[in-house]
Amino acid sequence: MLTKPLMPPIAFSGARIDRADHVRADPAALSACMNARARLLRLDGLDPLIDADGRLEWTSLADAAADSDLLFLGMLDECAHFAEVPPSFPEGPPHAGPRSWQAMAILSGEELAEYGAARALVGWHARHRFCAVCGAQTALAKGGWQRSCTRESCGAEHFPRVDPVTIMLVEHEGQLLLGRQPRFPEKFYSALAGFVEPGETIEEAVAREVLEEAGVVARDVTYVISQPWPFPSSLMIGCHAYADDPAITIDTTELEDARWFSREDVVDALEANERKENGRAFGAPPPYAVAHVLLRWWLDRT
Repeated sequence: MLTKPLMPPIAFSGARIDRADHVRADPAALSACMNARARLLRLDGLDPLIDADGRLEWTSLADAAADSDLLFLGMLDECAHFAEVPPSFPEGPPHAGPRSWQAMAILSGEELAEYGAARALVGWHARHRFCAVCGAQTALAKGGWQRSCTRESCGAEHFPRVDPVTIMLVEHEGQLLLGRQPRFPEKFYSALAGFVEPGETIEEAVAREVLEEAGVVARDVTYVISQPWPFPSSLMIGCHAYADDPAITIDTTELEDARWFSREDVVDALEANERKENGRAFGAPPPYAVAHVLLRWWLDRT
């Protein structure tokens, strides 16, 4: 039987770490935190190392490489937590790979949030070693929450950014529009999604993406929920919209297929998902994807 939580937990949210801006903005306070009690997150490239108890592996700052930059993640239980940026770009894909999916299935919500923030931050630093203004090298600043150009005549300051992505359920007469990309597993369908472009509102981005990918005109866009997604550094903005005309014209450069699914299809897919199976009509996104949360939200309101 499909369970009906009020709203499932959002993966990569809910970290207990205090980012402690008053510490990272104070070089003396930050230096004082780099003591024997400080903890260093162990990563293999951008992937987490998980211990035998299914928890993140932490070690001391003494294990950091001499040529790595230390990133201040924040304070937890009166202890400073750090991650390190290696001198060369971390190995591993910027998007979620097998070990990342494994971590999502194993780690607690709090630890997954801690890892997600660290991964996004480490990846950002690895990609921003040079100034986007003048091309000179940049140096870590503010405990890792800034990089500054080292060329005195430039001095540009660069800050970690997230990329806003709309992900939306489009509804027509009690059915939902879902699509699949060629890289998806067999029978897997999910909510349509796309990056917000410069000069767009969230509502405009939803309408444009749905029209571009499926040829469907979306209206009455409303916000539902958001999710940090550190692959490499996105903020998924979950939305709902309506369509008056169900006719679909697929952009095959974006989607392999798109179709309308009934409420019964969605219920069956989510029930099958709890058994780690595909539904009769389609395979649902996993629980740690915001698309899964959106599907449950839609069932609860219909």
